[in-house]
This record gives sequence, structure tokens and C-alpha cells, in this order.
Amino acid sequence: MKIINITPENAAKHSFFCIKNIKEPGFKAKLDWFTKRFSEGLKLKVMYADDGKQVGFIEYVPAEFAWRPIEADEYLFIHCIMVYPNKYRSLGAASALVNEAIADARAMDKTGVCTMTSQGTWMATKKLFQKQGFSKVDKKGRFELMALKLKDGHDPFFINWEKKLTNYKGWHLLYADQCPWHDKGVKALIKTASENGIDLQIKKIETSNEAKQMPSGFGVFALIRDGILLEDHYISKRRFETIVEKEFL
Repeated sequence: MKIINITPENAAKHSFFCIKNIKEPGFKAKLDWFTKRFSEGLKLKVMYADDGKQVGFIEYVPAEFAWRPIEADEYLFIHCIMVYPNKYRSLGAASALVNEAIADARAMDKTGVCTMTSQGTWMATKKLFQKQGFSKVDKKGRFELMALKLKDGHDPFFINWEKKLTNYKGWHLLYADQCPWHDKGVKALIKTASENGIDLQIKKIETSNEAKQMPSGFGVFALIRDGILLEDHYISKRRFETIVEKEFL
């Protein structure tokens, strides 16, 4: 298997794996976001199998620029990792991608590598990282912060996002283009909110500092009503309709 470093120049050729159609609005939004982050040290790598098909990707960044509510200076932080079809997981594809981040951390003399895991949606489970020597250094709700230390240094930790929820009255949707699926989802949610007479306040997160202060663990998505976090990750139009029905019962 071959691993390709994605750059702003070759992204249209290789895509971002999680969104392959370069004509999708979400691809353009992700490309704009990626181009701005590239100078901050963000790396996105796509894995190809011997037959030329894409089978996985990893995205990571110096943790001071991570788009998650964490403090982990001197670490690299893995935003996302995915391998598909599943058969490539048993061939060590995911471990090979994680090793890319570990090798870069060593080359940069970082304290280590860290990432968030969860049994829930839109995030890898901790099993993969445990196999690579990562251990849990913090936990909050359904999220666990995993770290692999390469030298002595402090442990990463979560920023308390729950206390920030009290600042939000009414309906709010906060999102960032770090996830290319948000473009489609946000448009659907805005339309559904309008159809149901909901004054949905929209805020697009533009910097990693804003993402670190998000009122949700995922860091780049939050659907809130009156200080209650209803969803912390991308949802479909149908899922939002279900939430609206429940909220108005």
C-alpha cells in the first residue's frame, strides 16, 4: 500500500478520501479550510491499495492548532482516521496511518501524539490506538483523550466545554468546515428550521482557537437549545426533524 501526502495543489487529484466528488460544495469548503490550515502544519494523507483504490486516510496537526477542545501543546493531534473497506483494517492499514503521525512527531521532537476516541458516532474507538501504545489521559462524557508519549512531558487534557453551554439561549447551530459533510448538513438544517418556525442562530467556526472553546466535545459541530447540547456531530435532515418533534412535544 502507498501513502500520499495531500497538499492544496494535489487535493483535486486525490480528494480527501471522506469526500471524493470534487464537484460537491463540501469538497470546496474543505479545500478552502485545508489550504488555510496547511501553513499551520496540518497534514492529510491518503492510502492507496496495490490496485490503485483509496482505502484510508489520516488527518493530524500540531495540537496547538487542533480543532477540538483540548490543551496539548508539544503534541501532534489526530483529527480523523478512517480505513474502508474493512478488510484493509486486518492488513494493518490503520496502524500504518497512525505510524505516519508517530514518525512525524519523532522527527519534530514532539512530546507525543494524542487523539480523541469514542464508542459513539464520527470518531474512532480506542482499540486501534491502544495497540499502538496509546493510553487514556483524560475522559469526559463519551470521549476519551488518548496519548502516546515519546518523551517526558505533561499530559494533554480536555477543556471543559459543558460550562460554556449556559451562554446559549434559544436555538444555535455552530459548525466548521473541518468536516466536509457539514456544508450539506447545515443547509438542510437551516431549511428544516425555517419550515418549522425555528429561529436557528448559525455560527461558522473560523479558527482553531474558536474550536477549542466550542460547547461540545467534537469541537466542530454543536446543535444547542437553551443551554442543552442536542447533538455534537453532523446529523441528517431526518434526524433534525426527529429532534424538533421531540422538543415540541
